[in-house]
Amino acid sequence: MVTNVTNFSRSGLYDWMAQRVSAVVLAAYFLFLLGFVIAHPGLTYADWHGLFSRNWMRIFSLLSLVALGVHAWVGMWTISTDYLTSMALGKWATGVRFLFQAVCGMAMFAFFVWGVQILWGI
Repeated sequence: MVTNVTNFSRSGLYDWMAQRVSAVVLAAYFLFLLGFVIAHPGLTYADWHGLFSRNWMRIFSLLSLVALGVHAWVGMWTISTDYLTSMALGKWATGVRFLFQAVCGMAMFAFFVWGVQILWGI
């Protein structure tokens, strides 16, 4: 049996909802950027910098970073609990699963902090 020690969410329904809501945020962000690129065929660095220097765009980008972290965490947690089992790995399953989830969590945290530094110039 798989325990929920490293699952930050409350239930399968919560995971499902978090995955769907984060996917909608990421899709909206992608479509907005795609529309911006299409609407500006001669896009220059000044145009791009102007877009990302606005606070609403930084907030939208930060929301997208959070959505990416949530989406990735739920996905990687699901993969680890579905495939890194005692049936597949024997007695090492719990340790391997914990190590995999810890590495994923640290990587997502590092990417989030890096993204905030890029967005806000900290």
